[in-house]
Amino acid sequence: MDFADFFPVWDKLKDNERDKLTAYAKERRFPKGSVLHGGSSECTGLMLIRSGQIRAYTTSPEGKEITLYRLFERDICLFSASCIMNSIQFDVTLAAEKDAEVTVIPSEVYKSVMNSSAPLANFTSEVMASRFSEVMWLVEQIMWKSFDSRLAAFLSEEANIEGSNTLKITHEVIGNHLGSPREVVTRMLKYFADEGIVRLARGAIEITDGTRLRAIAE
Repeated sequence: MDFADFFPVWDKLKDNERDKLTAYAKERRFPKGSVLHGGSSECTGLMLIRSGQIRAYTTSPEGKEITLYRLFERDICLFSASCIMNSIQFDVTLAAEKDAEVTVIPSEVYKSVMNSSAPLANFTSEVMASRFSEVMWLVEQIMWKSFDSRLAAFLSEEANIEGSNTLKITHEVIGNHLGSPREVVTRMLKYFADEGIVRLARGAIEITDGTRLRAIAE
């Protein structure tokens, strides 16, 4: 996997611009559970996800978490280098949900190339706009959709990601993803279980009626 796999405009960059990005890029490995980026106070650099799964989330002053989006192989994370975008401050923490391999391009290096390359600047703006659209979609879900619908959508998405109807996940972790207390998650899962939609076990949830679950999500 080379840089062209991440940047559709790679062939539009000048030789010296490509050389600069590759020369300063560093390969890093993050084990599951580790923090890659700790919020708006850091400017870690542009991240290219080569493998693994990354969770991007924000935390309230009271310590309440909510997942904003996830990153997978071939994704780019710009919020870890938000200082390259003038007047943008976004408090996002990145954590590895699975062992991950990441290429990090220092923020100042990426910004210098972006300032000299219109194609890269346009591509960067498109990626940032796409991420903001995901965040706005999340806000709409929280405001307008019921919790049972949001929980059903999360479980369906998780099953697709893992390729299995048996999810090894705790109620607390689900609550962190959805920004809801564990007790609320537990009550709704109990309702799903009573309806025969899921089967609950210690540290695991088995989806037994995926069709009904997707219907609730929609």
